[in-house]
Amino acid sequence: MNASTQWIVQNPSDFIDGQWRSIVGDEIQSKNPANPEQVVWSGTPALEHVDAAVAAAREAFTGWKRISQHERAEFLRAFSAACKKFAEPLAHVITMEMGKTIAESRGEVKLLSDKIDITLQETTLVRVANFEVDAGGGRKGFCRFQPYGVMAVLGPFNFPAHLPNGHWVPSLLMGNTIVFKPSEKTPAVGQWIAAIAEVAGFPRGVFNVVQGGVETAKRLTSHADIDGVMLTGSWRAGRAVLQANLDRPGRIVALEMGGSNPAIVWKDGDIRAAVLECVRSSYATTGQRCTCTRRMIVHRSIADQFVTAFTKVASTMIIAPGNAPEPNFMGPLVDQHAVNAFLDRQTHIRNGGGRVLLEGVRMDQPGFFVTPSLIEVARFEKASDAETFAPLVQVSVVDDVLDAIAQANATEFGLAAAVFTNEESLWRECLQGLRAGCVNWNHGTAGASSKLPFGGVGRSGNLRPAGSFALDSTVFPVASLEVAAQELATTSVANGLRVDTKWFA
Repeated sequence: MNASTQWIVQNPSDFIDGQWRSIVGDEIQSKNPANPEQVVWSGTPALEHVDAAVAAAREAFTGWKRISQHERAEFLRAFSAACKKFAEPLAHVITMEMGKTIAESRGEVKLLSDKIDITLQETTLVRVANFEVDAGGGRKGFCRFQPYGVMAVLGPFNFPAHLPNGHWVPSLLMGNTIVFKPSEKTPAVGQWIAAIAEVAGFPRGVFNVVQGGVETAKRLTSHADIDGVMLTGSWRAGRAVLQANLDRPGRIVALEMGGSNPAIVWKDGDIRAAVLECVRSSYATTGQRCTCTRRMIVHRSIADQFVTAFTKVASTMIIAPGNAPEPNFMGPLVDQHAVNAFLDRQTHIRNGGGRVLLEGVRMDQPGFFVTPSLIEVARFEKASDAETFAPLVQVSVVDDVLDAIAQANATEFGLAAAVFTNEESLWRECLQGLRAGCVNWNHGTAGASSKLPFGGVGRSGNLRPAGSFALDSTVFPVASLEVAAQELATTSVANGLRVDTKWFA
């Protein structure tokens, strides 16, 4: 593999059956969010490549599942080593194509190999370990786990390497093969992943990459010869995947979707820590994380102090291109559509009675740069809730913890929540009352551990969590009752049957 970014840009390609297939053209273009004049990647997807990639993955599946798990783990370790070898150029491609700070991109690339290490740990693998029971009557019972087959993985733009990696690493380890479709907003990162997989030396057809937009996604997720779909993306995208597979109940569908995540800040908590964590979680990655804090619910007695401090901290953050020489907290939004959605949502909340405390505006410089927004609302209601993938957070004031929990749950989503309090009993009450898959104590909503499950309820997921639970979505259990050959002569005759021994002579 030529390790230069220029190689990727000049040779837009899909990776199918261990071979590169050119898709030169300009139907899909990714541009540098900090400098939209710069085209990062350009190509024209070929829908027939989806069929070829699925066929290659199907052909490779039989051999891949038959080798030992130890052998498959060695290929993953080779992938981890290649990720480390090309960490720096991959990080720069992520920043150049998605816009996040180079520090965040480097952190994302590190997570690729970290995920492999965690997945190979015994504490993770025990979730799908074969087991034996005494089934009675001289029978032994066994549970063994089998891979599904060909898994379609659809990646997001915000963590274009790390999040799909969280799907394919456990899938590959358990014997499945992969067809990966990167986000059309980050195709260069997807092609880099393919190149790293080539270096890792996976057998032909085990790991395939096809580029494209909505039509490619439809072709892949509705393909008759795949066995599962694993998506990280929006509720809208997840809903489309579910619709495409209504007539295929046996196909595994694992969805990680969005969030409208609340943070409850109580009167006895550490205000400084709560402010810093809420600012970080609200605006990390320019608000383009599914776990970003979208709604803050603050006790009335500390509300003025909290909001004043929050506004001051947020107003001083450094906003600059992701690869700027000085340390910066926020880069640009990913594209013009994201900017428009951000400003429209702010206007909508203001028109609905919200009081803008910190106005988000388009910055007067090239690129899709905006400033953070903070809006005070009377209360949170499910009817007015929506996810905004941008640096916009709302705040309401409450007097009662039950009202705080009710407002926190006033959403169709249920991914993450945070509670800031020094009182353990109040934390326990919130933990029991909040409806979310990730609930943190004195820690912001943004950030998760692959050693724990990751996922949500409602429109945030379909109860197929990733993280340490990801293995569950890559295999199915096979139950067996087994009788030893020497026991067959004692097989009893069921009631209602007549048997003459001469029939078996």
